Amino acid sequence: MICSRMNFVLKHVYKQPIWNCRLCSKISQEIDEKDPAPLFFDQHVQELLTTLTRINYDKVFATRKDGTKLVVPKYKFMTDEELKNAQVEIAVKARGRIQMPPVVKMRSDEEVVLSNDPALQGFQMHNIVVTDISFGNQNRNRLIVIREPNGKLRHAKSDERRRVNQVYFPINGREIHIPNMFYDPHFKDLLERQEFEFILDRTCTQFEPDDPEYHRITKEVYEWVNKLKKFDILRSTRHFGPFVFNLAWKNDICPLLMELITNKNIKEAAALIRLYHRLHPEAKSHAEPILDDIELVLTYAKLDSPEPHKLTRAIVNYNKLRKEEEEIKLGVIKAHGLVDDTDKQT
Repeated sequence: MICSRMNFVLKHVYKQPIWNCRLCSKISQEIDEKDPAPLFFDQHVQELLTTLTRINYDKVFATRKDGTKLVVPKYKFMTDEELKNAQVEIAVKARGRIQMPPVVKMRSDEEVVLSNDPALQGFQMHNIVVTDISFGNQNRNRLIVIREPNGKLRHAKSDERRRVNQVYFPINGREIHIPNMFYDPHFKDLLERQEFEFILDRTCTQFEPDDPEYHRITKEVYEWVNKLKKFDILRSTRHFGPFVFNLAWKNDICPLLMELITNKNIKEAAALIRLYHRLHPEAKSHAEPILDDIELVLTYAKLDSPEPHKLTRAIVNYNKLRKEEEEIKLGVIKAHGLVDDTDKQT
């Protein structure tokens, strides 16, 4: 009797990890199948991503090693009104520089066969490519079919479509064949040297946002940035928004959230949680009516975070440091005779 009960318990225990693995794989598969584009292009989501990008003019307008000819700076004397107009113009240019690459669902690369004609087998030794080069058609929707030597007629795959489009309608900076930098050992070497922005810039030039290779490369770069916690490398660039969106989409915002709290950027931490709520409306902390940023972070830490104690301790330390800074600031003001104890009491 006891042995039968023990066997039942052990059987249930050993089944549980398998069930959890199946559940996790199912959730991951559901995330991959969902289309993030409608949420990414939502106006509120774009505003949150822009806030989190944190525009730094020195970094946005920094010189890039992309072969572009350097422009000699010009110095002008301006009136206050001209300076104000110039600042507005620079702000507009900066927003254009950090325009985020779109986050869309990966295009299916399944083989679509149109017909099989065994009678044509052996007439050619190579594939025959037939392309509709009519002007006005988009490259992603252009009709491109392949006739194989065995007589099979099918639609072109992603890599074939990319190369054919580049032959007929070349894009500046894009190569016909995928550069070796996107494959090991060169790719791993670039990741270890933390050339994340350079990799992502080249990726945006070489591939379309729905290309499977684009998704493979960006996913690996985002994982390295998150693992090394090198968020400042992408911050104030056009890639930081998609990176943060990817973290929130996959429910992996804790490392970035800790970095924001540690650096006393509570406003951005609250923006990150609001982004998470936008992408995951089923979250427990989303149902709580909270307006204060610190309280919002604490509620998320208690109800939804996989590391509640770590985040709560960081918030406690932040409140302690803020209180000490306020006391020091008040002491400096009192030392200069700008306020006294009687004014504080009244």
